[in-house]
Amino acid sequence: MKDEIVRTVSLKKYYRLGENTVKALDGVNLSVREREFIAVIGKSGSGKSTLLHLIGGLDIPTSGEVYVDGKKLSDMKREQLAVFRRRKVGFVFQNYNLVPDLNVYENVVLPIELDGKRIDRPFVREILELLQIADKREALPGMLSGGQQQRVAIARAVAAKPAIILADEPTGNLDTASGHDVMGLLKVAAKQFQQTVILITHDRDIAQMADRIVHIEDGRIVGAGDPDDKVSGGEAGDPYAGE
Repeated sequence: MKDEIVRTVSLKKYYRLGENTVKALDGVNLSVREREFIAVIGKSGSGKSTLLHLIGGLDIPTSGEVYVDGKKLSDMKREQLAVFRRRKVGFVFQNYNLVPDLNVYENVVLPIELDGKRIDRPFVREILELLQIADKREALPGMLSGGQQQRVAIARAVAAKPAIILADEPTGNLDTASGHDVMGLLKVAAKQFQQTVILITHDRDIAQMADRIVHIEDGRIVGAGDPDDKVSGGEAGDPYAGE
């Protein structure tokens, strides 16, 4: 597919639970275009976070493949995967994962410093201003609201200039107003800096802000389409059902 940046092929992740086999993912085919903002929506236990972790190289599939920018993750050694995660992917988690003893600016640039790269200070300043936390750059995380901490987490993910942002329930700990505010800012930042976003959520209102919604149920894709579409019953595993 033209301009495709992420593709999964027959992706499966099975776990043993006693004598039972849990099929967290059961043959997922998904394609994501460059600079696309998609929301993967499903109930708790549907497999959406497992999918995100496999795309981000945080876990290894039972079978199937993940391709990012044409490169197969299963071909990468552990050290190569670590570099892939640092340079190609920015992660945003529900619990922020900020270092409590570092201020806002230090948290944002930490991954860049750990990678031994030069900090693009004007770029970081632009991100902080866009996310409306420039005035908080010297503040510690404990001094910030939940919404402000999530903005810092987004800034940290964006600052290293990755091609892909993977966001796992980033509004899960926020009230409705803060959640919509944070999502709006994430979308604006991704568009301005030309990044692809794959968002995991169980909140249909949050999902409506994406370019495309992918529905996952029992480890399988059951539909995909534009936010305004009434999507249901698409071919399991069809990455663009409903389009």
